[in-house]
Amino acid sequence: MAQAMRPDPGHSLFATDGKPHPLQDTLLAVTLALGVLSFVTAQFHNLHLLSSWSGLIGILTGAYGQFISVTTRERFFLIIGLGASAVGFYLGMAHGGLFGGV
Repeated sequence: MAQAMRPDPGHSLFATDGKPHPLQDTLLAVTLALGVLSFVTAQFHNLHLLSSWSGLIGILTGAYGQFISVTTRERFFLIIGLGASAVGFYLGMAHGGLFGGV
């Protein structure tokens, strides 16, 4: 009984369950791409519209991806993308916001 609780040494922490997850993988890629875009463009004051909108969309896609994620690998990289999106979103909001400071 105790041996059933031990992890298999042949699998890593990020191993998948062996099944394809196309929707989750797509949300993962979109969240990471939007997170990188938002984080990089947040470093420039004049790109606050792009950083805030891409950050907001990245947060929403990452949150939905977390809701339907199946494996640890998906959750790990979604958190990375969510963090980058959130930082970009908040810096974009500080630099002028979603609507250009209206």
